[in-house]
This record gives sequence, structure tokens and C-alpha cells, in this order.
Amino acid sequence: MFENFRTFETDFAGRPLVIETGKMTQLANGACLVRYGDTVVHVAVTASPKPRDGIDFFPLSVDFEEKQYALGKIPGSFGKREGRPSEKAILVSRVIDRPIRPLFPKDMRNDVSIFCTVMDYDPDCMPEIAAMVGTSIALSISDIPWNGPISAVSVGLVDDEFVINPNKEQRAKSKMAVTVASTDSRIAMIEAGADIVPDDVMYNGIMAGHKANQHIIEFIKGIQAEIGREKFEYPSNEPDAEMLEAIKAFAVDDVRTALDTDDKKVRDERLKPIYDAVHEKFDAIYPDQAEKIDECLYRTQKYIVRRWLLDEKKRVDGRGMDEMRPLASEVGILPRVHGSGLFTRGQTQVLTITTLGPVSDQQILDGIDDQTSKRYIHHYNFPSYSVGETKPSRGPGRREIGHGALAERALVPVIPSVEEFPYTIRLVSEILSSNGSTSQGSICGSTLSLMDAGVPIKAPVAGISCGLITEGERWMTMVDIQGLEDFFGDMDFKVAGTKEGITAIQMDLKISGLTPDMVREALYKTHIARNYILDEVMLKAIPEPRKELSKYAPKMLSTVIPIDKIREVIGSGGKVIQKICAECDVKIDIEEDGHVYVSGIDLDNCNRAMEIVNTIVNDPEPGAIYKGRVTRLMDFGAFVEIAPGKEGLCHISQLDVKRTEKVTDVVNVDDIIIVKVLEIDDKGRLNLSRREALIEVEGLTPENDAAPRRPAGPRPGGFHKNGGSKPRNGSHNG
Repeated sequence: MFENFRTFETDFAGRPLVIETGKMTQLANGACLVRYGDTVVHVAVTASPKPRDGIDFFPLSVDFEEKQYALGKIPGSFGKREGRPSEKAILVSRVIDRPIRPLFPKDMRNDVSIFCTVMDYDPDCMPEIAAMVGTSIALSISDIPWNGPISAVSVGLVDDEFVINPNKEQRAKSKMAVTVASTDSRIAMIEAGADIVPDDVMYNGIMAGHKANQHIIEFIKGIQAEIGREKFEYPSNEPDAEMLEAIKAFAVDDVRTALDTDDKKVRDERLKPIYDAVHEKFDAIYPDQAEKIDECLYRTQKYIVRRWLLDEKKRVDGRGMDEMRPLASEVGILPRVHGSGLFTRGQTQVLTITTLGPVSDQQILDGIDDQTSKRYIHHYNFPSYSVGETKPSRGPGRREIGHGALAERALVPVIPSVEEFPYTIRLVSEILSSNGSTSQGSICGSTLSLMDAGVPIKAPVAGISCGLITEGERWMTMVDIQGLEDFFGDMDFKVAGTKEGITAIQMDLKISGLTPDMVREALYKTHIARNYILDEVMLKAIPEPRKELSKYAPKMLSTVIPIDKIREVIGSGGKVIQKICAECDVKIDIEEDGHVYVSGIDLDNCNRAMEIVNTIVNDPEPGAIYKGRVTRLMDFGAFVEIAPGKEGLCHISQLDVKRTEKVTDVVNVDDIIIVKVLEIDDKGRLNLSRREALIEVEGLTPENDAAPRRPAGPRPGGFHKNGGSKPRNGSHNG
């Protein structure tokens, strides 16, 4: 039945890679089933038979689909179906797109769709790598015009050794996670996250990945030679050479004058009458070809910018090749948020806001990998006004999600652990103005905002981009590319890191790939540039994280209790923990391992709640001092509850340092007072003394000032024998 069924097998980083074709998906232009270990990914590619009318770009879409059945799980949604793609799936789709897009014909306008479906998941074999290899194979054997193949690997650094496609255990220990895609001669894509890895180590890791890719590329070429189909012909969108030269000759001088400014708004205003004049002259000569006329104007601009760069070493705004635009940093922009930082680079401007919350506010993830939550979240917003356009907001698209993830990845290595800083941290980068490299501006603004919020980051992080212009064997790089250089250039090589090393890389190309020398130079130039940004701009705005949090930020305390005591703290139906939360105006989270986290705006209330928890867990001892709530008044004294279910009598003789005639002269019901445990009788009853507590804590004696007649409320901080709480965090809501 399946007469065209074929299998191809090779070794891929020590595990079998098996490709099946000809059995499934007979109607697609190309398809394959990739088995990598026990991970199984189905890839199908299709192309429309005719080009899409009225567009000036190649319409490629890539979808990486995670299926819950791959984990043996039923989706938890009401409809029991997979919902919208997870952020991880969107990011993988972008990673697959970037190395394959430049290899399609630039004049093709036929829609091409790629679907990568994860059908089975082996945590030791990354499905995104299988999907990238499967995409390359499906395109190579299809009839869709494409100048591949490519291969991709993940590179880890474990015990100072590079590991290709690390397994789950190795990934947990790795100091970097670098995805490298290659053609048979060049590096086509780099996506990296790293724990402050030196530039030379990163470079060597990239080269190790490039070398490992060559075996798979030869494997794919063999499959293509055996079963590959002839590529179909398509109507080219290439403008006629005569049209291009005529429009170029007519407009080149005016376009050159229009582009020669460092102000994007001025440039756009100058170009509008040129477009109008060109269409007025050439629409009649070339009827029904408005898109191609615009393409000729685009190519005229590209020609001018590239000639300036390659021949005259001139940038559009007059800068030197390694000179950055004017920089500015500022913190504390918004008075009541927990932290804010404004970073400006030329006409690119980003405001990042930090919000701190309890760890129970962490984001719950529902992908197919092992990460189920994260406590550091970065969101990136790119409103239309940032580029002077008028469009309604439709929520974050793939670009916004991708740039937010890049900034998040850049800062993860310097975020303190939950033990050091017991908060969920959310950053939101608002792009106020965009003229190139907003993602890297958001990294700089985020560092400023974190430091303004008092987050004890391990080191400040800055981000910068490097551009590239190529012509044959000639090439040159430039630092801090603005929008026009990104638009007409060949590369946007984004690198973020501290002064000591790299934390993130994202490389976008419009050409087939980079040589090792190009990669090395880009790493070197971005290292110099980010150190300059840190020393000369960012650290002058705020040299170190603030020592104290904003008064509007929640305060956090934590402790660890025995697991068998958790039930007592929560109480039947949650009554005990709810009572503590209501009485102290706090939130309490308890984890299964016994970690208890108390959060609230008022530190005194947090301390009070923590004392109550400690009192529940630890039986009171003679000599210990507690804060307690007066529950009942009797002629002979007051009953004081030091924790839910733990109440004792403070005799009238022990209410004050002076003689007390009436109990109500000193306390009333619901007053919070400090008491010392005098003794615990053989029936477990507590005898308490406010008098002894005042003498010990306040230093009062019968010979000096008496205690205040009305209790003044809880004192800040814990008391001896019951203190010791320190900042941490948790997840069980009280």
C-alpha cells in the first residue's frame, strides 16, 4: 500500500535519528516523520499554487505545535482541546523561521506554510531540534523552491566541556543553551542563553555546533538526492531591469538627500513627495504595477545606504562605524511603582517598570517540557505610536513575545534565587519610541528598573546590536544599528551581557549565513559597546541596587516548619490560616516542603503573622515572649491568645509594672500586647506576664516610667526565642 515508504537513519549526537517518508501526509508538498530517540515530530510543508496579490514580501508561516498527548496528558481546558500556542511554542516557531527564510527566493510571493507537530516527547531529545531538522528535510525533498538544506543543534556547556544536544540531566547543569543552525558553509542562525559565559567560550561553542551540523547536512543531501522532487516554477515578482534603472535614475538624487538625516521623522516626511512624484510619472508607463514601482524605490534606498556604508564608510546619521547614538538613563520615573527605568538610545526609548509580588503570583506554564512555572516574567509592548503610526492595539504578537523572551533570557542569570529574594518579579517594557534595537533597549531599561526596585541582581546587564553589510567577498560591521540600517542591511546580531560575559544572543539574517570571522568580530564589537553603555551611562544613573524596597512594595518573611505541622497551621478547612491572614492583613503561602512565606505591605503585620505561625508550630516555653490578642477580661486578669488555640491567663498582678486596680485600666478585648510565658502547668495551661515582658523588652521597672495605660500596638521586628524569620517565598495560598 505504501510503495513510496522509505526510512533513513543516522547517529545524531549519540542517539538514533530516523526519518520516515512516503507513508503519511501524501497530499502535502513535502513531509516527514522525525524520530529522535523517543521524541517524534511530524513535519509537513505546503505552498500555494499561485502568488498572493498585492504584497511586497514573501508570505512564510511556521507553526510549532505542542500536543498534550505527547506527554500522555488530557488538556485541562473546558473543551479538553489544546488552546493557543504556548510562548515556548511561539519562540520555537520563530527560531525555525529565521534560518530557513533567507534561503527562499526573494522574488517569490507564493504562500508557504510549515507545520511541526510534536507527537511524542522524550525529555532527553529536544523536539525543537527534531523539528528544525525535519523542516529542512521536508523542504529539501519537496517541490518548493528552497536553497537548503540546513541543520541545527543545541550546544551545552557542562563541566567546561561542550555537549551537543544535551540530555535532560545535562541541560539542568549546563552553563549555556545555544541553538546553532548552519548551511554547509555558513552559520545561519544563533539563539543563545548563557550564565555569564566569556565571549571566547561562546564563540568556540558556536563553532562546535556549526561543525556538528555538517554531518546532518550531508545526511539530508543524501535523502534529497534519492527522493527529492523537482522544484516548481513560479511567477517572479522581480521588477523589470529597465523599470528599475529608469526609476532609479529619476529619483536617486532626491532619495539620497532625503535619507541624509539622523531624524527618522524628517526622513519619512522627505520621502513622501518623492514617492508621489515617482508614481505620478511611472504609473502611466507601467500600469497595474504599483507594487513593483514601490519595490524599485525600496531598492534605490537600499542601493544608496549600502554604497554609503561600503564605499564611503558613512552612516545615515553621520556616526562612525563603531559609534553609538546619544545615550541617556534615568530611574525613579514613576513614584508609586516598585521600580522604573528609562533608557534612551537615539530615537529609541524604552520605559521598564518592575512589580514585586509573592511567589504564589508566579506564572504557571502548560507546555510539554519540564518547566511548570517561572517567578521572573518579562513582557514587552510595542504600541503603534512608537513608530508614529495609527493602529489599534490587538495584544502581543509573535514579535512582542519574542522580544520579551529575549530580554527575559538576558536577565535570568543575574536574578537572585528565591532564597535570596522571595518575590515574583514582573518587568514590563513599554516601547515609547522605536528607531532600531528596541529589544536591546528593553534589556538596558530593565536593568535600571530592577536596581531602582532594590532587586539585588548579581550584575548589571546591557544589550547592543551589531549590523552587517556584504557584497561578494567584501563585508563590514557596524555597532548600534538604527532602523534604516536594519532594514537595508544583512544582519541584526543582538548580544546582551554583563562586563564579564554573555547572557543572551539572537541573530537575524537576510543572507544565507555568516563566516566564523564575522561572528568573532560581532562578539568583539558588542562586548566593547555594552561595557561602554554600562560604565558611561547606566551605572552613572544608579551605581548599584537600592538597599531598601519601595514603601509600596510588599514585605516578605519566611521560615521552614516541619511537614507534619503544616496541617496545624492551615487548620480545618483553612480556618486557622484564614484567621491569621485576616487578623494581620497579610498573605501566607505554604509549600509542600514546609516553607512558609508571609507577605504584606506592613512589616509589623508580617512579623506578627510569622510569630503566630512559629507559636503554632513550636510549643511555648517558659521565658519566651510573644505578641498576643486579648480575648476575654475577668476581674482577676485577662486571657491572651498568642496563637490560634493557644491561650493563657495574664493575672491582674502581671498586667503592668505598677499596681493595677482594674483590668480595664490597662487592657481591653482585642488589644495586642506583649507577654512573657512564666510557666506551663501540668495541664498545659499558660501563665503569662505583661509586666515581665515590659521589663525585659522595654526596660521598664517599678522605679521608672510606668507602661502606657493603653497598649500602643505591635512593635516592629520579632522577639527573642520566636524571631529568626528571613525573606523567602512560597505557593500555598492562605
